[in-house]
Amino acid sequence: MFVDFSFDVWKEDFRADAIVWNDQPYTYEWLLQRIQSWTSNLDREKVERGSIVFVTGDFSPNSVALFLSLIQGGCIIVPLTPQQTQKAKLIETAQAEVAIEVGADDAVRVTRLAGTATHPLYQELRRRSHPGLVLFTSGSTGESKGAVHDLVPLLEKFKLRREPLRTISFLLYDHIGGVNTLLHTLANRGCLVTIPDRSPDGVLRTIEKHRVQLLPTSPTFLNLMLISEAYERHDLSSLRAITYGTEPMPEQTLRRLHELLPHVQLKQTYGLSELGILRAKSKDSSSLWVKIGGQGFATRVINGILQVKAKSAMLGYLNAPSPFTDDGWFNTGDAVEVDGEYFKILGRQSEIINVGGEKVYPAEVENVIQELDDVSEVTVYGERNPITGNIVCANVTPVAELDEAQRKALITRVKKYCRQKLESYKAPIKVNITSERQHTDRFKKARR
Repeated sequence: MFVDFSFDVWKEDFRADAIVWNDQPYTYEWLLQRIQSWTSNLDREKVERGSIVFVTGDFSPNSVALFLSLIQGGCIIVPLTPQQTQKAKLIETAQAEVAIEVGADDAVRVTRLAGTATHPLYQELRRRSHPGLVLFTSGSTGESKGAVHDLVPLLEKFKLRREPLRTISFLLYDHIGGVNTLLHTLANRGCLVTIPDRSPDGVLRTIEKHRVQLLPTSPTFLNLMLISEAYERHDLSSLRAITYGTEPMPEQTLRRLHELLPHVQLKQTYGLSELGILRAKSKDSSSLWVKIGGQGFATRVINGILQVKAKSAMLGYLNAPSPFTDDGWFNTGDAVEVDGEYFKILGRQSEIINVGGEKVYPAEVENVIQELDDVSEVTVYGERNPITGNIVCANVTPVAELDEAQRKALITRVKKYCRQKLESYKAPIKVNITSERQHTDRFKKARR
């Protein structure tokens, strides 16, 4: 299992930093001892192979060691962050049998729950005697769906040795990107550097202090970093790569990043809770074109929508029908353009705005509006219209607070600029100026 195949890498230097938490380093020697201690603790608590274990935590030393110990013990892990507001509902959906809470001080509380898990997907994992992972989708279009993974094929890609890097744990403990960051970093004897503050200054301060080399993050965060000019206040000379995913990257944001941080490689990633993280290779740092796939993955495009077949794909949902086609392909819902081996992600199929029979991708319009210097964030969406079916609307957050006259002037400027840069049907008919932030706590654009 994970610790077994990572051990040979770890033993090359047990004194190397595995985790930095609250500015305190923890070595691989400490991590291995803590995993062994957790294995004994779980035995005493009678947490058996195949148990459904609900773990609330972040990337603290205990949370990381516990996660790896549960994998070794063949448990089915349901990770959650302390900020989750629907915990009781998710516990019910996941049929959790044990709840473990790792506090902000890294103290741990173990509670045995009354329920017994009987879901057929759990029974299949128990039949295989494999550890599992349950990841809940964001639920932005309805109830969160629990994606059940067999961890054995999901872990397979981490056996391929990569360069050890000091990496920020930006993506969260219950997110496929966060889990991937954790496992990728530790499988290669890198160092996972945790951050108590996910603001631009907080993240870049940590990069400077701990000589971080890799920042996995979201386009929304990178845009906010540029707007804040935090990059001017911190030494980023150690940073070698930024990987971005979870949503389309605005061309304007990517272009500015490439100009301001020419020594940093900018790499697009692609993954879903249902599939894991696919191998991805950007055409270059300034390009949104990316190869997706690699060993264990196959891709195809049907009617402009990307479909993926993956060995690491989930077994299915706990609370929804199987989304796979009869021949095993997963419809990602992502509209793409294709150029040979490369894809360009245009946006979610569900977010496309139909204006008089013409398709409008919100990300394209957002990218144009984002070119205006006085715009901090923008979200484009459709609104029903009796004549055209829909009209294009935009919520715009300015960089600075505006009075009424300035707000009207910005609305006029946005509309005029879009008419100059876009086909007429793509230009927003309605522009709203707002002071509210337009992203979630996960630094992903919050769409209507």
